[in-house]
Amino acid sequence: MNSIRIPLWLAAPLALAACGEAPAPEPTPSATPTVAAPRTLVAADFDPESLGAKIVGPQGPEPEAAIMADGREIARIKSFVACPRDTAECVPAEMPEGTVYTYVHEITLADDLTPQVIETPETEGAALEVPASLFRMTQAAAGFNRSVGYSRSQAEAALGAGDAIQVSSDSGEIIWRVTAGSGWKPGMPVTFWWQSTTPPDGPADAYSLEVNGMTASAKGPFPPSGE
Repeated sequence: MNSIRIPLWLAAPLALAACGEAPAPEPTPSATPTVAAPRTLVAADFDPESLGAKIVGPQGPEPEAAIMADGREIARIKSFVACPRDTAECVPAEMPEGTVYTYVHEITLADDLTPQVIETPETEGAALEVPASLFRMTQAAAGFNRSVGYSRSQAEAALGAGDAIQVSSDSGEIIWRVTAGSGWKPGMPVTFWWQSTTPPDGPADAYSLEVNGMTASAKGPFPPSGE
């Protein structure tokens, strides 16, 4: 009996057909960038008794500057940076590595700053006071150790509530936002503070104040950028 011979060029496709075609590889999923949302931070009360000596810079231990908007002074900022308690002299070059520095900023609204008012249909024409919006950084803070807060007693006196301020971090920038109270009274100070393991590199335009619909830059001690 004669056997049927299949040419080799035809046998290979038949073998592949018998085994079935190999499945195509699944496409590798592409990475989706995650947008970091602002994170709420636990705000502690300001305790000046926990601080040691202050850094003395070219402008003294507590440099003060005007915050200007629309051609007028709307507030003043007085700042200092302190070493830990029991430090007799705060000289960063002589402090051990890892020293925690406390940055303190006291913001006082101008005495003649008239609170902005608005009228809404819901209040039947009654005037509503618009409270101060926020004090914030405009740059990421190097060495921030997540210790942050404000003076609750000053917030009670100036804003009408000791818990009127919410603190958050957005891309490394700290934001102190007024969320309650009866509005920031002119002439009344509020102290904001935060800590870093990086000493300041002198005063910088690294802060901003938003109040009564106005936004103004503020100058104060800040760590070197890019660290």
